[in-house]
Amino acid sequence: MIYGIGIDLVKIARMKEVVQKWGRKFLERVFTKEEISYCYEKKNPYLSLAVRFAAKEALIKAIGSAIPVSYTDIEVINVEAGRPILKVNGKLEDFFKENSIKRTHLSLSHEHEYGVACVVLEQ
Repeated sequence: MIYGIGIDLVKIARMKEVVQKWGRKFLERVFTKEEISYCYEKKNPYLSLAVRFAAKEALIKAIGSAIPVSYTDIEVINVEAGRPILKVNGKLEDFFKENSIKRTHLSLSHEHEYGVACVVLEQ
């Protein structure tokens, strides 16, 4: 059964502006160390940062803002084949257990100016 669905769109240039303005302070408040490392291994880290931010926002929308969530409690990782998956920690992990959310589905995409993420939560 579907618990929730969320989608979010992020302008890549906006992500670049925010990172250039706030630097590590912003990055460490929003992304895990592993996410930051992964993104900065890419030719254009702002693409990867934008879709990861969109994924975090989409997950928050999918849970219906039921609890306050720290962005760093949501992590986007890539499995061996390159497919992105969501890993949750902290209060969010407890929320998933309490609400019997057993699977997350994540799709990421970007095209020139925008990055988009869609999240489906399954019980």
